[in-house]
Order: sequence, then structure tokens, then C-alpha cells
Amino acid sequence: MSGAGWIRVPVGDDSARWATRGRSLKVLLVVHNVTSATRLLDIMPLFDDDFRVQLLVTCTESSAFRSGVEELLAGTGVPVLPWEQAVETPVSLAVSASFGGQLPDIIGHLAILSHGIGYTKRLATPNTQHPTAGGGGSEVGGPVFGMSPEWLLDEHGVPVADALVLSHPEQYERLRAACPEAAATAVLAGDPCWDRILAARPYRERYRRALGVRTGQRLVLLNSTWNPESLFGDGGGDDVLPSLLPRLASEFPADEYRFAAVLHPNIWHGHGPGQIRAWLDRARRAGLALIDPLHGWRQSLIAADAVIGDHGSVTYYAAALGTPVLLGAAPLSGLAPDAPVHDFVRDAPRLDPTLPLRIQLERVVRDHRPGPEPAEFISSAPGESATRLRRLFYDALGIPEPDEPALLEPLPLPPYEPPSHTVPLVVLTRLLGAGEIEVTRYAGPHPPADSTGELHTAAHEDTRETHQLALADVVFRHGEPDDPRFGSPEQWTTEALSLHPQCALTAYVSGPADCTVRTRDGELLALHAESGADTDPSAYATALYAWLAAGKSLDELITQGLTVRTGGIAHRATVTRR
Repeated sequence: MSGAGWIRVPVGDDSARWATRGRSLKVLLVVHNVTSATRLLDIMPLFDDDFRVQLLVTCTESSAFRSGVEELLAGTGVPVLPWEQAVETPVSLAVSASFGGQLPDIIGHLAILSHGIGYTKRLATPNTQHPTAGGGGSEVGGPVFGMSPEWLLDEHGVPVADALVLSHPEQYERLRAACPEAAATAVLAGDPCWDRILAARPYRERYRRALGVRTGQRLVLLNSTWNPESLFGDGGGDDVLPSLLPRLASEFPADEYRFAAVLHPNIWHGHGPGQIRAWLDRARRAGLALIDPLHGWRQSLIAADAVIGDHGSVTYYAAALGTPVLLGAAPLSGLAPDAPVHDFVRDAPRLDPTLPLRIQLERVVRDHRPGPEPAEFISSAPGESATRLRRLFYDALGIPEPDEPALLEPLPLPPYEPPSHTVPLVVLTRLLGAGEIEVTRYAGPHPPADSTGELHTAAHEDTRETHQLALADVVFRHGEPDDPRFGSPEQWTTEALSLHPQCALTAYVSGPADCTVRTRDGELLALHAESGADTDPSAYATALYAWLAAGKSLDELITQGLTVRTGGIAHRATVTRR
């Protein structure tokens, strides 16, 4: 029996004729949507190097969030079965990270993992019309997803899963109370996602450098789960995020804070990546990093100094890492009241959008005393999930485990993504002494009312706000020193002065420590950060402008050097005539 789109190799009616290794045991990975697939990607390496096993993958086609799934499945490089073929194909083991779809139809031993921090949210089953459904990922009074008979048992009252993977005994106690019929299927096997995070913690500084976080900067992560009551949602009473984003740019100095956003895959694939980028366009041009929801969020979480989040798993992982957390959304009604995350959301500090943001964030960081509970409740067997899960899987397959240790993949080092401020920068400067200038730059048009100092504007040549180039005192850009489109830094600075006749100074940043500057009176200067200095070289250019605008001597800087202070940290640079 076969249907349209069914594959013929390595499974199918005549697969024995075509398969080179046809005697392998078949392991089927069952994907509900991109979110659940992330946990399956975690455990796929447990089958590496075993010629006895053939991996297959399928999608239940039952999720509302279908975008991105086809590309993800193709990216695994594993044969993809249409769902209709998957449920007609006997397998030795099937692994899912969701209860979505007609899982009872699978022919084979079924293991189900959580795709978050255990099972904490209420969600009505697809065939349930719950009268108080909130329309999102959590529903008031609905059954707890993965921890209630509605999800755990089939229509005959038989457990859907042959093995229900839990990460902590507290989940087992809740399972036994809520659905004793499924208690016998429970297996304590830890959390592979958490284990990969723990193993990557020694590389925190590398992840920070990948995001362009400089010495003295704080990395603040904005995190949102999906549904209307989340930080990104518009159904929780106050629609916080649209008003929050411009305030982050106006209240936090760009050289002292770096912001990044980790959004749930269901936000990305529900509304579309293009729409997400459009909604966050100005925030991104003001320096917000938009983190890949599949491959980069854990590294960013490890790198963060603070998190503004909500009731989702990522925020709870942050708390488990000991990172200060400020909740911008904190709905309790859609959470299981006996789950540890409920207590965390109830007790964690709240963001008050009516008050200054920086004061609140700095207070949370200053007063933070990490508690042991979040980490304790994520996994009772930290570092052991690979060993426990592989043992579970191979017991189901009925063959001995490989001799080599069970290992998860290390988190990859993300690509280098320094902040790019292409919105015009409001710059406040104060001359502190001989060759020393304090620089405070904001990527928002309205700096705090109590700000002090001389004000000027610095604009990236590629700014979308082209009308503001005519108002800029400093025009700058970043580029390679040998980019043929600009000729050379020296040539570009000359052309930019001609193109923007109102500006007093142009600056070409050609590396993390180097900047070529040309003044309106024709001086060509090289600014080079000394050892230990670590700020955006365009800040040196704005400091130089402030020094010259105050009538100070250029020769004095050439002789003794330039000191730029950002957030109380001194950065030394040499000034050389070219």
C-alpha cells in the first residue's frame, strides 16, 4: 500500500529492493511544530555512529503553527515520511516532544519528552471546546498539557505513551495525582536542553563577544513565550512591548547596555519572520539583536546579565542560571497551580511600565539573590540526560547500547553580531579634564530628562532617517578598510564631507579598535584604541568632535592621547595625524 508523496527508501512497500542497509531498526522522530522539534534535535546525536539504526522523521500536521516545519525537516537530512505513511509504517521506536496529533496511531514503542520545563501550562485538547479558553497557549481552567487524562490517555483510557519522560520527581508526583493510569509509564531522565546549557556555561564570555558585548556593558535579554498574555502579546490588559521598545533606546545608554530578544518559535512562525522583523525594525536599528529561535537562544541566555521576560520556559531557565529576572508579563491563570513555575511567576519582581525602566532594572540586578529552587526543579539529574535517555531508547529497541559514552552536541558558537546603530544617536558629552571626555549616547530621540552635558547628533550614513543626516554633527559608518565601494577610509571621509556639508566631522570605523576621522578643516586623523580599551570606536569620534567644538587644541590630544568615559569606564585612544 502506498500513497501520493510516500517515500520508497529506506521504508516503503518495495524498500527491501532499493535500500542499501535495509535491516536497520527504524526510529521515527515525530514533529508537531518547530517548537517541539527543537527538543528532538537535542536528542538526535544519541543515535550517531550506530549502523544498526535508521532515523526517520515525520510531522503530525496537527499544529496551527506549520510554517517552518518543512524547512526544518529537510534540514535534518533524515528521510521525511508523510504522516499517512508514518502511521502505516511499523517502527521499533518513535520519539515525540509533544502530545499533538494522532499519536496513538503510531505502530511502535512511543516515548514522549517535554519540549519545555516539564509540563506547566493549561491547554485544552483539540477536540475540547473549553468555555474559558483564552485563545492562546494557556487557558484558564483547562487541563494541564501533558499532565492530565485529557492529554495522557487515548479514547479507551490507555496511556498514549509507552514511556513518558520526566525531568524531576515533583512532576511524577503531579502525574500520579492527576492521572494515576499513566504513572507507570513515567521515566526520570533529566532535561537534555538544560544539560546542553550547563555544559556551555564556561564559554559565556565567547557568547558575549559574539554579540559584541563590550567591557562594562550589560546584556539584557527580552524574552517572550507565545500567546496573547505573553510579553509580546496584546491580550494581557496592557500591551507593554510597543511602548517598552522605544523607551529602552531612550533610557539606556547605547554604550552601557546591549539588548537582545529571544522570541518563542510560535511567534516567529505564527506571524512570520518578515513581520517580526518589521515590527521590530526601529528597535533593531537602535541596536537590538534578534536571536535565532532555534540555534542561538541558549547561548544568549548564558551570556545575559538580566532578563525581562514572562511565564515561559526560557525565563525560568534564566532564573535557574541565577540570572536576575524582571517579569514584563506574569499571568498565573494559565499555569498549573502546583507547578514550580507558578510559584516563580507569582513571586518574581515585576516590571512597572509607568516608572523609569533603568532604575528598575538596576535595582533588580543589585538586589538579586539567586535561589536554588529553579535549577533544582528543572532536573533532578543534571548532566545525566544523555545517558538516561539513550538507555531508555535502546531498551525499547531491544539491542545493546553502543560502547562509547552517550553525548549531546555542544552548543555552537554563534556568528559575530555586534550592535549596529543606524538610527541617529543623541550624544551628550562633558569635558572632564586634560584630553578626557565623558560620552553618553542614546539610540532614542528623547534622552532622560535629568541628562546633562553638551548635546550633538551622530548619524550612520546608512540611516533610514535620511532627513536627519542634514542635522548631524558627526556622520560615520562601519566597513572593512579595503572595501572597494568606498575606495579607502581616507577617500570615504572626504566624500562624506562633500555629501553632507553641514556635518563637522566624518568617521570611518574599520575595526573594533580603529577609526579614521576627517574634520571640516581638513585634518585627517587615525584614532586607535589602546590596550584594555573596549568601546565602539565611533564613540571616540564623537568625543573628538566634542573636544574640538569646545575650542580645545587638537595638538593636545595628539600629544597626550584621548580618554573617553562611558558609564564610568575609561577607554584610552591614541590620536595620530595621517
